[in-house]
Amino acid sequence: EVQLVESGGGLVQAGGSLRLSCATSGLTYDEYAIGWFRQAPGKEREGVSCISIENSDDSTYYGDSVKGRFTISTDNTKNTVYLQMNSLKPEDTAVYYCAASYAPFYHCTKNGIRVDMDYWGKGTLVTVSS
Repeated sequence: EVQLVESGGGLVQAGGSLRLSCATSGLTYDEYAIGWFRQAPGKEREGVSCISIENSDDSTYYGDSVKGRFTISTDNTKNTVYLQMNSLKPEDTAVYYCAASYAPFYHCTKNGIRVDMDYWGKGTLVTVSS
């Protein structure tokens, strides 16, 4: 059973930083993608970043609104995926989710981060005050 657990959310002032963590378990294939998504009240879920893990090659992608400010990475075991968020803005306020897909070539590409990934965590709230 695939499980994803997010942590690291909280309240931060504009311009500050947070690092979110996504602890994964149960992923049984060598090729998969982990994505970070966010959903603000009244808005649709948005793809923030994703990492496509395919054999020895990992590729990362970012939504336009976070390019240059957010960085996705993994630990050595690739069981934990991080989202380092710098220069936070009030409009970054949202519930942040991590998700997993066994079709990285479909869900996590240079053409975009698709929101219909297969497995989801419960989310962690990030609030950025002005």
